[in-house]
Amino acid sequence: MFLLHERLKADTVEITSLRLCLVLLMKDKGFPWLILVPQREDIREIHGLDPADRALLMEEIASASKVLEKIFHPDKINVGSLGNIVPQLHIHIIGRFKGDRAWPGPAWGQGPAEPYEEEALVGLPSRIKAEFDRSA
Repeated sequence: MFLLHERLKADTVEITSLRLCLVLLMKDKGFPWLILVPQREDIREIHGLDPADRALLMEEIASASKVLEKIFHPDKINVGSLGNIVPQLHIHIIGRFKGDRAWPGPAWGQGPAEPYEEEALVGLPSRIKAEFDRSA
């Protein structure tokens, strides 16, 4: 049975479920930052997915990247799977802008997260979900 890691629950807002992944929005307005979590039990690494799920993961990463591009128009999109703190397989898709607080370095470890205003956490997730629905 798939259960979302507690750290991911605490740091994100759920957006939608795709065929494979749960889509989460990181609670950091400093970066448009989605996290894809394959809804498979006890998977830590991409190579732990079966071949069909690996292929589907790549398609869902591309979809999430397009959604970020369409809504936020970033200068660059970073995609990564670290898992050093949260062992559950999850993929970061981060819109980056020249001049963001970490540019040109990595987004990780660049100060505390900047929380969204409450009203943004009402409208933004539904806007992102709508874009996923349109692109499905």
